[in-house]
Amino acid sequence: MAKPTGSNRSPQAHSGIALIVSRYNASVTGPLREGAQREYIRRRGSAAGLEIYEAPGAYELPVIAQAAADSERFAGIVALGCVIKGETSHDKYISQAVADGLMLVSLYSGVPAAFGLLTTDTPEQALARAGGDKGNKGEEAMAALLDTLDTIAAIHGERPAPRASGQKPDKAHSPGSTR
Repeated sequence: MAKPTGSNRSPQAHSGIALIVSRYNASVTGPLREGAQREYIRRRGSAAGLEIYEAPGAYELPVIAQAAADSERFAGIVALGCVIKGETSHDKYISQAVADGLMLVSLYSGVPAAFGLLTTDTPEQALARAGGDKGNKGEEAMAALLDTLDTIAAIHGERPAPRASGQKPDKAHSPGSTR
């Protein structure tokens, strides 16, 4: 595989955030979208700069994320979807393709793309992670993206680092918690 050629531009040069939400499993992705919107507004003070786009399903999230990155209008991307295990291993192929695709979008474009894809065994597990007793992974994906943008801005010298060195992140907003 060729070395990623991600842009050296600062993501802060483009301040918008693209929120891409799968229509498939809408009873789950709707609450994920709402959680991501709440977190964006909590952190940014308003919904200004947040643009929401629909994807037909989870598999299409990476190509739409790539289009958003290529537009050069967005500092970052949050991709939300839900894949629930069925009778076959189809879910594993879809989930892996989405994870790999979003990482490639980030690395090749230089625009961070947060992974907000639920991969659960049952609809009940999905709902628990979409605002139920396991939190809202849409909110966590947005928090991870905004934290990533803050850190990149600090690396580019545009603002102080968001945390003191060695400080552990809040579990609810840990980038690893969106997986």
